[in-house]
Amino acid sequence: MKHRPLPFERDIHELEQRLESLEQQSDPNEETQDAIRNMRKEIVRLRKSVFENLDAWQNVQVARHEKRPQTLDYLDMVFDEFIELHGDRAYGDDRAMLTGFARIDGRKVMFVGQHKGRNLKERTTHNYGMAHPEGYRKALQKMEMAAKFNLPIISFIDTAGAYPGVGAEERGQAYQIAYNLREMSRLGTPVICVVIGEGGSGGALGIGVGDYVCMLQYAYYSVISPEGCAGILWKHVKHADKAAKALRFTGPDLLEFGVVDSVIPEPFGGAHQHPRQAATNLKIEILKGLKKLSGMSPEELINHRYERFRRIGIFEEQAAQTDQ
Repeated sequence: MKHRPLPFERDIHELEQRLESLEQQSDPNEETQDAIRNMRKEIVRLRKSVFENLDAWQNVQVARHEKRPQTLDYLDMVFDEFIELHGDRAYGDDRAMLTGFARIDGRKVMFVGQHKGRNLKERTTHNYGMAHPEGYRKALQKMEMAAKFNLPIISFIDTAGAYPGVGAEERGQAYQIAYNLREMSRLGTPVICVVIGEGGSGGALGIGVGDYVCMLQYAYYSVISPEGCAGILWKHVKHADKAAKALRFTGPDLLEFGVVDSVIPEPFGGAHQHPRQAATNLKIEILKGLKKLSGMSPEELINHRYERFRRIGIFEEQAAQTDQ
């Protein structure tokens, strides 16, 4: 099923429709065949030009694309096996957070990830990827199990944020996320975190404290959504594009700030254009991270993780000293 084009993809979409019409001709003449070849080249050129020059708000639109591969898609394409583990042993099984044993390239790992869902039924089941406290509690329990058995942890981040409902707050949403941050910083096993779509606020950070943090090219990772920031600073969500630019939450900026360790390239047009290629790139990066961390002792991992997050950001005093 074809997806709806994003606003900045309309010219590309029109060319693709014209190309499809030409290709459906039963017996195209030489002139039509030349037109088909030229149109294919033009579509590639135009898509490359558009996606090499996306602004921050357009990047967000790609990260939220309805056909963008999600956690369950990557579980199927990247991992050889996945056995799901349910429940937090206290309240229930939060379907926004998926956890379980997995195998990648023959290596056993513990997987933790948020899943949004594609259609209305699936999104309702998975609460649009917005986890409750029991979801974060489930995730931490499985990560602590992984540390006990010396299994590396792979965390996929894709959420607009933790669920902000009254029930979630009554059950200690803020406390549980803060608790996760502290306990993840102490895990004596490799932790690799990947932002595959949206990385929103504490909901993302609640499973995002790792030794190796990376993100897909058209994902974003932010303290707040563009709409939320626009509502606070400009009093209206129509200024979300300004907020997106000001937040500087795309891959190149976060790589410069040291928030992420690498940006994983996506196929031209985004991961939804060629999911298998995106999955291959993602798998290569995960294996690279596992190889980098495999020789480190638990103490070295914890110290490395601590120093990694301490280096993020520059305080005014440090900036002044650097200028002097």
